[in-house]
Amino acid sequence: MLQSKSGKMTSNIVEFYRGKNLFITGGTGFLGVALIEKLLRSCPDVGQIYLLMRSKKGKTIEQRLEELCKNTIFETLLEKSSPDIFKKLIPVTGDVGDEDLGLSPADRQRLVDNVNVVFHSAATLDFQASLKPTVNINLLGTRRVMELCQQIRNMKVGMFIQWEVNAKDAMVHVSSAYVNSFLLETHEQLYPAPEIAEKVIDLAQTLSDEAVDELTPGLLKDHPNTYTFTKHLAEHEVNNCAKRFPCGIVRPSMITAAWKEPVPGWTNSKNGPQGFLMGASKGVIRRLPVGLDLVYDYIPVDVVVNQLLVVAEQISRKGPGETAIFHCTSSTYNPFRWASVSKKVNGYLHKYPLKSAVWYPHLRFVQSLLLFKT
Repeated sequence: MLQSKSGKMTSNIVEFYRGKNLFITGGTGFLGVALIEKLLRSCPDVGQIYLLMRSKKGKTIEQRLEELCKNTIFETLLEKSSPDIFKKLIPVTGDVGDEDLGLSPADRQRLVDNVNVVFHSAATLDFQASLKPTVNINLLGTRRVMELCQQIRNMKVGMFIQWEVNAKDAMVHVSSAYVNSFLLETHEQLYPAPEIAEKVIDLAQTLSDEAVDELTPGLLKDHPNTYTFTKHLAEHEVNNCAKRFPCGIVRPSMITAAWKEPVPGWTNSKNGPQGFLMGASKGVIRRLPVGLDLVYDYIPVDVVVNQLLVVAEQISRKGPGETAIFHCTSSTYNPFRWASVSKKVNGYLHKYPLKSAVWYPHLRFVQSLLLFKT
């Protein structure tokens, strides 16, 4: 802990974000919302937080931001802070799937002139998606973010002159612990790209959907789906800029509800176990196909958020050079098996029933996919 000029106790992390302007992609997603909340609550002196957003379902980005600020995750924050804290959030029209991120010249210049730290978490999480959309969002989307980072004035400090210790800027990319899932053991390092990015991009942009789908199995090789394949290639897009400014990659496993912050159990995601349990609590999901004794690598969202914030501070001190890679997983330290909760789940579903339940909740675990489908 440190002591600030006002005499209050603070920390290296809080001091790092003091007055810094941030740019966040994926800010309206599960992880992004939790990241924003943590920044506003724990680093109240942070500068402006620019959020890349697009109009959706007939709502403007301003309306979507207003809706975002009403999320229950901010209740703890508002107990100690005025709603004026949300004035730090600046929506910027754009989309990682569009050329130049869909930014207007004026918005792009504003980011170039003001941003210090970039968090890139936008991605498509559809494991069944075809190669074309995942290349555009996960691979090209990351390239577009890195192109912007190369223009940002504060990040260009390390491009042409010797790195200055006080140049506090950083780029943190959210990857996945499963980008190298075909390996028995993975380390915090960059592994060779499964394919040449330019070749994959060219195929996705020039061939028909049918032709790309036909070629996909050969391109994926050992990758289980297009998600891990394109996220792996995206890591190399980040690494290509590591000698210009500090770059970090965080590889979380399956992100689940909050462990402690801002309140235990908070989530707005239906992915992973919380989606199953939401359906079970309503009585609409009756069976769950799981291997009771298998280790499922779940990591709470607040743990991931804390790691993202620390990584940015750490790599900014290190300066440009090699890409710093960090795993954010739990299996070797705190392994989770459904067998440990299988006999307790129904008891909790009955003890804490939902008013919105449509049927008496009861969840049965099925260890055979064949039996599950019959």
